[in-house]
Amino acid sequence: MAVLKVAQLGHPILRRRAASVPRDTLRSRDFQRFVDDLIETMREYSGVGLAAPQVHEGFQVLAVEAQKGQGEMPEIPLTVLVNPVVTLLGEAMVEDWEGCLSIPGIRGRVPRHREIRVEALDRRGEALDFTASDFYARVIQHESDHLQGIVFLDRMKSFETLTFLDEYARYWAEE
Repeated sequence: MAVLKVAQLGHPILRRRAASVPRDTLRSRDFQRFVDDLIETMREYSGVGLAAPQVHEGFQVLAVEAQKGQGEMPEIPLTVLVNPVVTLLGEAMVEDWEGCLSIPGIRGRVPRHREIRVEALDRRGEALDFTASDFYARVIQHESDHLQGIVFLDRMKSFETLTFLDEYARYWAEE
C-alpha cells in the first residue's frame, strides 16, 4: 500500500466530472490496490473521506470512515462507493462545518441535506442501497461532489464563515 499525493485546489482534476468505473475493472489487482491506497491516504491525513479525483484519478470511487477517537465526530464505518448515485431525501437541510484535504487548513459552513439514499457498488462489485443521515450523509455528499467536479466552497451560502483552521479552533470550534 502507498500514500498517494493529494490534489490541491486549483488542480484541474478537481473540477472535472469523474468517469464511471466499468464492472470488469472492479476485481482487478490494480483497482483493488488503488482502493487500498485511497483508504491508506485518507487515514494518513486524518480525513473522514477521500474521492479518487483528489488523488489525481478521474473515476467514480470514494471512501469514507470516521474511527473512534478521531476528534468529536460520530463514527462512520469504512465505506467504499463505486459509481455512487445519491438521491436527496426530504427537504431538511443542516448547515455545519466542513473542511477538505484538497483545501488544507480551511473550514466553512456548508448546507447539506440531512438524509440521503445511496445506490452504488462496493469495491468488489456488490450492489449497495442504503440511507444515510446527519454526519454520515454530509460526508458522502461532500465526497460525491468531488466526483462531479464540485468542492465545498461551491456549496457555501456565504463566505463569512470561511476561516483558517487555527482561527476556527480559536473562535468557532466551541459553537
